[in-house]
Amino acid sequence: MMKKRKLTPKQQKFADYYIETGNATESAIKAGYSKKTARVIGQENLQKPAIKSYIDERMKELADKRIMGMQEALELLTSIARGEMTEEVIVTFADGYRKVNKTPDIKERLKALEQILKRFAVSENDELRNRLLEAQIEKLRAEVDKINKENNADAPPQITIVDEWADNDD
Repeated sequence: MMKKRKLTPKQQKFADYYIETGNATESAIKAGYSKKTARVIGQENLQKPAIKSYIDERMKELADKRIMGMQEALELLTSIARGEMTEEVIVTFADGYRKVNKTPDIKERLKALEQILKRFAVSENDELRNRLLEAQIEKLRAEVDKINKENNADAPPQITIVDEWADNDD
């Protein structure tokens, strides 16, 4: 087993500055290397396995903290599909405007549901999943019909469902 080599304090400063700036020469200067040799030293440091490994590990840690993972993404999509989330929107009134919290509309909920379902393989042989999916779609269609009827029976529908994600043989 290969022993992991520790970085010198100057190498660690270089690596930390490099992660921050992405510029090897500037990082070498900030870490305390000579301005005359900073360009060469910066490039050499990026080639050293211990420094490269340190930079890669730190970048992965930072990405893991900042970038949404699959679990978090699915939880967010599920919350939208269920209509649990709200967003602040500005609504204009005759006397001015107000900020109000709005739940996702049917179109947004359908889109979130579509994104969730894309992540799960629904096989043609899986009758239970197909029936569940059809039931969810019918429930949403009924909600859309109700909204359209409540808005105005004589006007054209305000919301229309389009089966964009239906099986296509393209």
